[in-house]
Amino acid sequence: MSSSTSTAKRSTGKRSRTRRAGESMYGMLLLVRNILLGLVVLLLLVAGGWTSWETAGPALTGDQRGTVRIAKCTDDECSGSFTPAGEGGSLVKKVTLAESASGEVGERLQVALRPGTTEAVRTGPSGALYGAVPFGGSLMLAALVVAGGLRWKRTALVLGLLGAALMGASWALLTF
Repeated sequence: MSSSTSTAKRSTGKRSRTRRAGESMYGMLLLVRNILLGLVVLLLLVAGGWTSWETAGPALTGDQRGTVRIAKCTDDECSGSFTPAGEGGSLVKKVTLAESASGEVGERLQVALRPGTTEAVRTGPSGALYGAVPFGGSLMLAALVVAGGLRWKRTALVLGLLGAALMGASWALLTF
């Protein structure tokens, strides 16, 4: 009997119930793992988007817009006087601005106030991209989960590059 005939006989026989159950259980575990990791990735992206909207939202659609003249800066934040845009701009109050998003002392910046606070965020493209930095970080973290857990290397590469590009664009607009 040749070796090709003996292998053909082995492959045509029925597998035992135990083996079939084990194979389907392994497939079920792989499916559950992929679903759970997909939910982790989704949670990371939603959390990053939610956190980003807290800063980017007022920068894009803020009701109280105006200018702030930077008076002094500490390690974490800068403060200055806020003058609202329109209607004479008579109300002046002291507001704070993140140091990484502010300019130099004496500089005047276009800002919007976060509702119900004295925190100001920059408006325009630089403010929107600065607000989107947490989303860029969540994209990069999700890329690690996608590459390591799901083994989707191309998708992970795209997610990581998008996150790095978003964070790099924010840095470039605030620096130059």
